[in-house]
Amino acid sequence: MTAVGVIGLGEIGGGVATALIAAGHEVTVYDVRPEATERYADRCRVANDTADVGKRAEAVFVAVLDDDQLRHALTGPTGALSAMGPGTTVVVLSTVTVGALRYVARVARATDIAVIDCGLSGGPAAAAAGRFVSMVGGEQAEMAKVAPLIESFSSVVIPMGPLGAGMQAKLARNVVQYGSWFAAYEAQRLAEAAGVELQALSKAIRESDKMIGGPSALMFRETVAPFGPEDEPGLVNAMRSAAALARKDLRAAQALGSDLSVELPLVDLLEPRIGTVFGMEQ
Repeated sequence: MTAVGVIGLGEIGGGVATALIAAGHEVTVYDVRPEATERYADRCRVANDTADVGKRAEAVFVAVLDDDQLRHALTGPTGALSAMGPGTTVVVLSTVTVGALRYVARVARATDIAVIDCGLSGGPAAAAAGRFVSMVGGEQAEMAKVAPLIESFSSVVIPMGPLGAGMQAKLARNVVQYGSWFAAYEAQRLAEAAGVELQALSKAIRESDKMIGGPSALMFRETVAPFGPEDEPGLVNAMRSAAALARKDLRAAQALGSDLSVELPLVDLLEPRIGTVFGMEQ
């Protein structure tokens, strides 16, 4: 059993706290909203403030909204760091800027407190089941200390590199997610204008993604640099052909959009650049 604190009990923090409690740890929670702590009152300790969390925990998990909340929760005279002892660990779960993460890490390091960043992915389903995909950054020895705790709320834990790497990976992953959602929105506008039933289109996309692989299908290389003479000719030729087909398809979508008076800003941005997606020169 480890004494653990969780600051912030929204979707992410709530899922983490619930998983840590279920794993048998001694958990202290805090949220600025009293109503957020009500469901934990009979299962763990509810702290008075973030400093109260810090003084009771060997590891503090922070799942707040943004940079300002992160700094407020950890630094200053009433922050958790003010009450934490040397050798303890802060795990930042919040999606924040890397600059804010490194700032709190510098403050923590002054009193021999380690900071780990752990980007979480998986959405509400992962939160409810305690099955996040965890992208972790930090010193190896410091990550090892909290690895069993992170594993208790994760389906997979992926070490990404030094401090900041977990956050950087989460931000990159979010670009894929939000970019994909915008692409889906633009596709729906085109389909709706053409009279295509949107739920039928959604089913077609979900089923074909099972075979094609979705947005990550082309993420198999060690670099996004264009292919060079050292690369396998068969793969290069296949990607060149795929890029040509993609450009032809995008131009057909542009023509349909023009016929239906539907603006397609993403398609227009992508069409002249599609070769780079397949590893070709611009």
